[in-house]
Amino acid sequence: MPSPARPVRRLDPILVDRIAAGEVVERPASAVKELVENAIDAGARSVEVTIEGGGRRLIRVVDDGIGMDPEDLALAVERHATSKLPDGDLTRIASLGFRGEALPSIAAVARLTITTRTAQASSGASLTVDAGLKGEVRPASAARGTRIEVADLFSATPARLKFLKSDRAETAAIADMLRRLAVAEPGIRFTLRTESGQPIVFPAETEGGPAAMLRRLVAVLGPDFGPNALPLSMAREGLALEGHVGLPTFHRGSATHIHFTVNGRPVRDRLLLGAVRGAYADTMASDRHPVLALHLTCDAGFVDVNVHPAKTEVRFRDPGLVRALIVSAIHEALRRGGARSATTGAARALEALRPVGAALPEGGLAPLRTHTGASAPSLFRPTRPSFFPGRAPSFGAPAEFRRETAEAGPEAEGFGEAAQALLEPGPSDPPLAPPAADWRAAPSESEPLDHPLGAARAQLHETYIVAQTREGVVLVDQHAAHERLVYERLKRERAEGGIARQGMLIPEVVEMAPHDAERLVAAAADLDRLGLAIEAFGPGAVLVREVPAALGRTSIRALVTDILDALAESGLEEGGEAGTEGGGPLGRRLDAVLSRMSCHGSIRAGRRLRPEEMNALLREMEATPLSGSCNHGRPTFVTLSLADIEKLFGRR
Repeated sequence: MPSPARPVRRLDPILVDRIAAGEVVERPASAVKELVENAIDAGARSVEVTIEGGGRRLIRVVDDGIGMDPEDLALAVERHATSKLPDGDLTRIASLGFRGEALPSIAAVARLTITTRTAQASSGASLTVDAGLKGEVRPASAARGTRIEVADLFSATPARLKFLKSDRAETAAIADMLRRLAVAEPGIRFTLRTESGQPIVFPAETEGGPAAMLRRLVAVLGPDFGPNALPLSMAREGLALEGHVGLPTFHRGSATHIHFTVNGRPVRDRLLLGAVRGAYADTMASDRHPVLALHLTCDAGFVDVNVHPAKTEVRFRDPGLVRALIVSAIHEALRRGGARSATTGAARALEALRPVGAALPEGGLAPLRTHTGASAPSLFRPTRPSFFPGRAPSFGAPAEFRRETAEAGPEAEGFGEAAQALLEPGPSDPPLAPPAADWRAAPSESEPLDHPLGAARAQLHETYIVAQTREGVVLVDQHAAHERLVYERLKRERAEGGIARQGMLIPEVVEMAPHDAERLVAAAADLDRLGLAIEAFGPGAVLVREVPAALGRTSIRALVTDILDALAESGLEEGGEAGTEGGGPLGRRLDAVLSRMSCHGSIRAGRRLRPEEMNALLREMEATPLSGSCNHGRPTFVTLSLADIEKLFGRR
């Protein structure tokens, strides 16, 4: 039977407040956020937060802001009462806490006590609201500012308590929220006191500028962020972006270390996070996240901050402009950073090298061994003097090497041979001569020790280059490093008008599943821009006529297979948007394919390199932006300072 009709009635005001509290006060961290934002809007220079029981038993927020007089205090706990919308214009919000529901919503589900005093008043005022029942404003002794206590949160709605997490988890959520506000307001001192003991304190930065901001970021994100951060500043069409971004090799397993503020408001917006992901796309693994803090400033009418109850998401009038600004600014900052790798790699390397206290065999020292079981004498390949007349070869296409050799003339005899060796595997190369009797002598002044990556000294397992600098040692992954160099060269050639290609003497037929062949043929026009000329060759096969010159000699079948995977991941076979190749969707899809292709043109692990080749690779890395990480986000080199090495042997 249908239920009987019921008359429409008004809900009780207290019940209305409790329903509203479900939107505004989701958990203790939500209440703390509203109260701290009110303190910031009140001009506070110091905000102290104290919690007990993860915020369930007690939340106390004390600030030194402008305070309130008794009349304002009485209105502050009423529904839809605020001092932050003087002209009533919701399209131009210039404060953090503009919703009038915060204080009455908190008071509807807890016991709320507010004590406040203005600078001009001789005494303060106090008001208590218990589960929605408002008391009277009474005189009270108080310091300038406002003190708010929230006791027994959700005591009026016990069902909400079942959905809260443990005290530790709720405390962590409050601490994370306070960190985000600390990033947004470096000029304010924030303190969080908990039952665990030591308080969390972010001292106020009295000076402005990037240096002060970096000090606050180091306090929030940890001491490792400072040496691995790059400053960023860019403006475009009324938008201004400033902050610091971490190196691609300095990353974390979650996105919690990405901080964004819009007009001083901390936000967690999907558009902004997507722009960051796009900016780091070819420098970081897909399951890792960068560490950064960016501040976007724009006209208040350009952004709508009233699209989410907690005000953590925003809506921009021109989202494409915002995304392009973020991607361009991060790209520029990373390129200015040059060939840098995270300093944390050295700490991990040193930890792996520390002695484990194993007993030595009888009769002396144990032979040095690695994961392959090779003994020490087979690991190191000592270097020999360079035969290049004052120049180092560049890692590039065969055509480039041939052109440079032809232009140099007969006096460059031997240069073409060495350059060609960079592109052709040489497993039969004889090992270099053992070190001379004077191997302990200091390096000559002509050796490039003053370069950032130093001078090559040895090759380990035909995979890693050991280089010496004035300050220590550099370990280089030769495949990862050259992969980045090839990738950056291919991107540069594409941007400059066309990727250099080389025709195949005999076109190669690659067989595959019919649907894979159709996918490749459908993307043939876009692949042709990348220097790869393919055409249909019957059902289930394609014919490859040209490949990018920078790839040198490579397996065509493996290259085509990898490109198929890149097409599936990037969606290039669906077609690109006209006019968006440079840095838009099509450009990012083409870059994804180039990233896969560059792996096939790189020096492989297990390839022996001569000293001249190793030094040429080091010099090319120094001249190539982003060479501190490969296309997949792995570091290409690790730097160990001499002081760190001396600590391993007890010299320090």
